[in-house]
Parts: sequence; structure tokens; C-alpha cells
Amino acid sequence: MSANAIRTAQLCRSFGNVTALDNLSLEVPQGIVFGFLGANGSGKTTTIRLLLGILEPTAGQAEVLGFDCRTHSHAIRQRTGALLEHPGLYERLSAEDNLEFYARAWRIPTAKRRSRIQELLSHMGLWQRRHQRVGEWSRGMKQKLAIARAMLHSPPLIFLDEPTIGLDPVAAAALRDNIQEMVAQEGVTVFLTTHNLAEAEKLCQQVGMIRQGKLLAVGHPDRLRSQAGNPKLEIIGRGFTANALDWLESQPLIAEIDISKINNESDRLTISLHQLISSAPIVKMLVQAGVEVEEVRKVSPTLEEVFLSLMEQ
Repeated sequence: MSANAIRTAQLCRSFGNVTALDNLSLEVPQGIVFGFLGANGSGKTTTIRLLLGILEPTAGQAEVLGFDCRTHSHAIRQRTGALLEHPGLYERLSAEDNLEFYARAWRIPTAKRRSRIQELLSHMGLWQRRHQRVGEWSRGMKQKLAIARAMLHSPPLIFLDEPTIGLDPVAAAALRDNIQEMVAQEGVTVFLTTHNLAEAEKLCQQVGMIRQGKLLAVGHPDRLRSQAGNPKLEIIGRGFTANALDWLESQPLIAEIDISKINNESDRLTISLHQLISSAPIVKMLVQAGVEVEEVRKVSPTLEEVFLSLMEQ
């Protein structure tokens, strides 16, 4: 099997005169959580539907788990799990009966079926409520059950399309924890779409950023952050003098400084650098100038700031 769970080459999909996906070339390694980030309507869901063989591409190629998406879509769907727009649950049935129904559809042997259902419901914190009708549950609980449904047949790859959309912050955080535990225990690859960049920052080992069907950037979040804008130092302290600030502004490696008050006693000095340098000489000069330095830290841009900077290009 390929070292990549997903590979696309110049993948395109148009709907009439509208190009939903424009020459997507992407590789997703096995065993990671990959975040596909973009605004609503950017092409994220279209990409998942192409990868599952639900949609035919207009042009280009795509492989999932080594299978061609055009010619082997059935094999792909047998070996993957998916949570798309709708959870795919029967609300009049209990949680346990829902999974029992799908386990039979997957032809999971009876002996394994029982243990697998218990394992997944326990994993998601739903075992104690397994006899309740799903229609009585919150959206967050239904999302957890839908992920358990997608994992029933132990697929090596699972697609999650906006899994936390519509959830309150507590339910979303709990679901993120469940996803991380699932990846750690099952060794599964997760292809996760979201417009929530803070969520991707917590969950994903690699991310791709898409806008209007075009892939803007792909890589580890730290690498993308390092490429976005000037690195910064943040210094908390007291007694920043005009002479000290003038000295900082005169340094060739310093692009910009900004100072703001935190409280009646302390200020925050933010220094934008042309390139990342040691903070030691800067701190030494400030201390010699009489500044009481309380805290020094390097500030990395968030994924949201990276995304917004790409939007401006």
C-alpha cells in the first residue's frame, strides 16, 4: 500500500460554469489528522465527495488507499468511514441498535460485533446511554455516535466534514478529545474539513488551506506559521523609556515596535523582527536602560493569521 492515504493530481470539478475545485494536487500521509481548511463554499465538501467517488471529477486524478477514485469507488467506500452533512442515524432507534444495524450491514461477525459496539460507545462516552433513543439526544452526542458508526468496520481512513459545526464550545472540545483518542488507539488517518482554524490548530498534524477551489498552502502548522509575516517578541515589563524605544527602532533587524499598557504598572512591548534572532541582546539592553523585564516570549502567528495573510496575496 502507498505511504499516502490520499493522493490527488490536478483534480478539478466544475458545475456548469462554476469551478468548485481547481487543479488540486495534494498528498496526505497515513496515520495523521489532516485538516482541510477554508470558508464555506471553498470546495472542501466537493473534495470529500470526489475522494469517495460520489462525484466524478471533471479532470485530474485521485487515489484513496491506493485505489483510483474513478474506477474503484466501491472499494474505497468499503475501506473508509465518513461523517458528511447528515449523521445518518435512525432517531427512533437506540444508540446500540443504530450501531447493531450498521454492523450487520457491514457483515461484521456476531462475536466481534458486540465487542466492537461496546468498545466504540465506551470510547465516545456513550455506553451508559446506549439504550436511549437517539432522537432524545443533543447534537453533540449524535455527532459522537455518527463517528462511532463511521468507525464500526475499523477503516484505516475516515472523512469528517465539519464535525463540530453547530456544537457549543464544551461539546466541541469533548468531540475533539474523542477524535484524538480514536486516532491514538485505532491508528486511523483522519481527513477533517473545517472553517474553524483554532480547532485545526489543536487537532491536526498537517493542514491544507483552500480558497475558491484553489489550494493556497499545505504543511505542518508550525511551518506555515513560520512563513507568515514577521516573527515577533513580546516583552512584559515596567519603565520602558523613550531612549530604549528609540534604540530598538534604530536596529536593522527590527521591523516595528508597538507598546501597550496591560495595567497601571506593566506594559507589553511587541517587537516585529525581519528574521528570528535571540532575545538576549535586546533584553540586556532594556535592563541596562533601567527597564524591569518581567516576561519574554516568542509569539507565533495563529493559523487564522496565516490564512488571512494568504487571503491578501
